[in-house]
Amino acid sequence: MKYRKMGSLDWEVSALSLGCMRLPPRTLNRLRADTEESVEVIRYAIDKGINYLDSAWVYHLGDSEKVMGLALQDGYREKVKIATKLPTFLVGGPDDFDKYLKSSLGRLQTDYIDFYMFHNLERSSFEK
Repeated sequence: MKYRKMGSLDWEVSALSLGCMRLPPRTLNRLRADTEESVEVIRYAIDKGINYLDSAWVYHLGDSEKVMGLALQDGYREKVKIATKLPTFLVGGPDDFDKYLKSSLGRLQTDYIDFYMFHNLERSSFEK
């Protein structure tokens, strides 16, 4: 795996990252992620040197963060930086920031997120 310096951070990011928007789907409900197969995919990627994972609150109807949280157990969390996103289109006010952040932390089974981004930020939602 090749790595590159990430901006001014004292860290090198893998040239390839893993986006968890399109994890293997369940057989009967294709909008949801297949937990077992998705954990295998995530851990395989990490074992091959990928050290940056991306998710979002809404991917796979919330399964993406849950599956990532499961995959990052047993020492895998320490091997990666993770990103997830605040669903700005669901935010009604300032208190929602903490509500969605706490929800993501719980689903990811971690006490910190390395990169927390605004998802689908538009002019109309910017003031929120």
